[in-house]
Amino acid sequence: MKWIGVSGSWRKMNQEIDDKVRNVVREIVLRGDGIVSGGALGVDSIALDEALKIDSVAERIKIFLPTTLEVYSAHYRKHATFGTITNKQAEGLIDQLTRLKKINPKALIESLDVNFTEETKKQMYYRRNTDVVNALDELVAFQVRSEQSEGLGTADAVGKARAKGIPVQLFQYDLTEEVLKN
Repeated sequence: MKWIGVSGSWRKMNQEIDDKVRNVVREIVLRGDGIVSGGALGVDSIALDEALKIDSVAERIKIFLPTTLEVYSAHYRKHATFGTITNKQAEGLIDQLTRLKKINPKALIESLDVNFTEETKKQMYYRRNTDVVNALDELVAFQVRSEQSEGLGTADAVGKARAKGIPVQLFQYDLTEEVLKN
């Protein structure tokens, strides 16, 4: 079994990207391989949702968090109060990750570093990308450019994978002028 990383945008999506992520993940899991991802909104959440439809016991799923689920949940709830994301997005992701942890505690890999603050989050996300890359055999990345993002987190994961000689399949999307859904 190979472990295939799935990385991508959390800020902006469209139906084409959603469908592509689901199709790629379905193909990976149905052929008997596993997925590795980062537990964020957007691509990560879609990948986990699709993988759980096929692998309901989460034996072929590894999700890395940059901190504990408790600290990560508080972070998302705080951002919902800021308006960065919606409360529905925050609670949906928290519910999904909590469900995964109940199904298979080994599938949710929590960093024990609880120093996850607004000042440290970028560094911790990039460290989480390193953890994801260290756990995979191949990477499929969905890099989305929009008014809010250039896809730098995805570029970080792609760069780290390529530096290790890991095969990368990169899908790039430019949504700067498209009506977007969150």
